[in-house]
Amino acid sequence: MDKKLVNPPTMFTPWGYHHAVTVEGAAKFIFISGQVARDREGKLIDGDLAAQARRCNENLIAVLAGVGATTADVVKITTYVVNLQPDNRKTVLDIRDEFLGRNDLPASSLIGVAALAEAGMLIEIEAIAAVPAGL
Repeated sequence: MDKKLVNPPTMFTPWGYHHAVTVEGAAKFIFISGQVARDREGKLIDGDLAAQARRCNENLIAVLAGVGATTADVVKITTYVVNLQPDNRKTVLDIRDEFLGRNDLPASSLIGVAALAEAGMLIEIEAIAAVPAGL
């Protein structure tokens, strides 16, 4: 499987993501539902955006592990944040980068929303991963 990060030379060089990621060859794609800040028992954790962002990322890593993948296999990540502002944008991206722990960040979207599925939810993260077929 060949994964290539793409930033066309006719476009600006992005910071913290790539414009596209291509995957060629035999691969298994994993489409991960939006992860929210729920603990193991399903209780929404109280806390600020940073606490919820950490829990969402922990849940994302748990889902990846559950299907035999890691953060290195993520090719697209979409993050939804309630009341997105410049200061909380940095918080969310810094925490994402801690958990992804890599320089070759995937294609990424950060979207501000008015609300999520349940009162008290401040952030939701969904992802697509690609691993070699057979894993």
